Amino acid sequence: MEPYDVVIVGGAMSGATLALALDQASQQQLKIAVVESYQINDHAHPGFDARSIALSLGTVNLLKQWHLWSLIADHGTAIKHIHVSDQGHAGMTEFTASDYHLPAMGYVVELAEVGKRFNQALRQNDNITLYCPYQLENLDQTSDSVLISLKDGQEGEIIQLSAKLLVAADGADSNSCQAIGLEQKIESFSQFGLIANVQTSQPHQGQAFERFTRYGPIALLPMSNKRSSLVWCMPEHEAKRLSQLPEQAFCSELQAAFGWRLGRIEKSGERSIYPLTLRYREQIISHRFAAVGNAAQTLHPIAGQGFNLGIRDVASLVDTIVENLQDVGGYTPLIQYQQRRAQDRQQTIAMTSGLVHLFSNPFFPLLVSRNIGLGIMDNLPQLKRPLFQRALGNVDR
Repeated sequence: MEPYDVVIVGGAMSGATLALALDQASQQQLKIAVVESYQINDHAHPGFDARSIALSLGTVNLLKQWHLWSLIADHGTAIKHIHVSDQGHAGMTEFTASDYHLPAMGYVVELAEVGKRFNQALRQNDNITLYCPYQLENLDQTSDSVLISLKDGQEGEIIQLSAKLLVAADGADSNSCQAIGLEQKIESFSQFGLIANVQTSQPHQGQAFERFTRYGPIALLPMSNKRSSLVWCMPEHEAKRLSQLPEQAFCSELQAAFGWRLGRIEKSGERSIYPLTLRYREQIISHRFAAVGNAAQTLHPIAGQGFNLGIRDVASLVDTIVENLQDVGGYTPLIQYQQRRAQDRQQTIAMTSGLVHLFSNPFFPLLVSRNIGLGIMDNLPQLKRPLFQRALGNVDR
């Protein structure tokens, strides 16, 4: 049985970032393993799919602190301007990086490319052992360790590890959280997300857009080569209909909903849809066990908070572990981690869910109120600043 200080189940963004950050922050004092059920560079890996994500400035600063930003900096597209509007109404507000003396408010990266680079870093790190493709078969919590059984995804062989701390980073349906018995609460937003990359006739010039329509929000994030990453939220029947349209018909419907701020929408890449739900675990620790990222909570994509919240989970856990190297999975560090994450998780979940309910509701008085609110916010910087700071990821963790 191979002993480790920390075993991380899940090698996608949260798990890979945690392993690399923990190794750097502890100055290579810990023996770390990462268990990943998908073969590296497998195009079917759900954690490194075709989506793009927006990394807040706070997330970028954490990646710099762990010497990880240099791995992906050349791949990121800067967000210099955010435009928020409500379709068919005058209410709008804008955020501009230069107004706050910042080079960017964040950066957009493609998950598939980031996954390739982070996994290469994992393989090249002598202090991190990667078990891939292996699946968690069983775990047993003892007083001073967690005993873990893994099944080889190719040969079917069973191997055993032990860890002072087991970390779940294996997504919203986390098998490891289920094995521990950590309850998950699920709230459906009665929406699906349609994702695709689109190309426009005018360059985006670092602009990101959040546009609220009668069905739900449209987000466009800037990418390379005049492309933008689209997330369009809507009822299931609309998402299925739009996903099956010919490319030009789809572009025309998107044009009608989004408008002409980037000129003509010329091309659309492959489209996919998925249900939008809030999933969260109030308890994110157990005996010698902790959850991070989507295993702890999965948010609606409005405002792009989900991944950045998960990285703050990682940062808090890294800080807690490094402060307690004598027993990384002990009672004290795990209680500290749970307490450190409570306020940020609660506030971000409340803000995200509140925005969904506010901007997906066609009730006329509410529609009028939110447009007045957007207009007031655009003219009163003191009201914009708190939302801007959270968008930047500048929150206590």
